[in-house]
This record gives sequence, C-alpha cells and structure tokens, in this order.
Amino acid sequence: MADTSQLVSGVAERYASSLFDLALEAGSADAVGADLDRFQALIDESDDLKRLIASPVFSAEDQARAVAAIAGKAGITGLVANFLKVVAGNRRLFAVPGMIRAYRTIAARHRGEITAEVTSAHALTAAQEKELKAALKGVTGKDVAVAVTVDPSILGGLIVKVGSRQIDTSLRTKLSTLKLALKEVG
Repeated sequence: MADTSQLVSGVAERYASSLFDLALEAGSADAVGADLDRFQALIDESDDLKRLIASPVFSAEDQARAVAAIAGKAGITGLVANFLKVVAGNRRLFAVPGMIRAYRTIAARHRGEITAEVTSAHALTAAQEKELKAALKGVTGKDVAVAVTVDPSILGGLIVKVGSRQIDTSLRTKLSTLKLALKEVG
C-alpha cells in the first residue's frame, strides 16, 4: 500500500510553491499567508469543514461552491480564494492543511527564517510564544517562525520540531517513560 502521507506532502509542496510564486509576483506574500492562516483557523474550529475537506463523498463542484461561500464569508478574497477554488476543482482539498504548512515553511525560508512546528496542550499566550521564539533562536542561531498546534492529549509540556530535530517534553511522554521504568523494576 502506498504511503499517503508522502503523496499528500508532495502534492502540498507543489501547490504551496506555486501559490508562493504567484504571491511574490503580486507582492502579497504576507497577505496570502494571513488569509491561509485564517482558513486554517476555520478548519480547526469546524468539524463540518474538516469533513468537507477530507471526504471523497462530496463532488468537486459541491466542494468548490462550499469553499467559495466559506471564503467569502470569512473575507478571504483574491489569490487565496481563487487558489482554494482551483484546489477544490482538482479534488485536492484533502491536502489543504499540508499546503498551508508548506506555504508557511516556504515563506519563512524566503524571509531567512526557519520554521518550528510546536505542539502544545493548550494555546500559547503571546508572551510564551515570544519566549519560545527567543529560546529557539538562541539554539539555532536564526530567526524562527513558530507554527503552533494544540493537542490536549499531550497533557502538558511541548513537542518542538525544527527540521529533523524533535524535542519532546510532553507530560504524556514522561508518563509513558515512567510507566516503562516501573514495569522493568517490578
């Protein structure tokens, strides 16, 4: 069976790269990034939108109409709205979250930053995010763009991934390690 995560990654990177090239040409790379972030927030907040994006049951036309309506209500226009319509028409909506992550990475690289994927048990405050960026800059020596994902199942702490390096200080991992250690003793 084919590894679908690799397939999604390749599709997402190609679409994100094309969108970034168009955004650079139009001089609106930051505005496009903000619109993509807004659309990602909508996905994160709505189970129905997640279902629409992931389900092959909906036709391309239904997906395109729904995405156009959602984007219009959210004030997402221009390049991103057209991009979402094209993605829906090409039956690639399932890869939109990957496309958004890839766009962030490409944009950060263009600005001379590196991207850190951070998983937290709860949303970070602005002060916490600023402190995390400063700590990561001290370690990497470069400016760091942080993409935060909230996952309550890690219970506490953070999982930080920068490039191929991952630092897992989550409470879930610490409890699992303790559980294994106790099994070995007893």
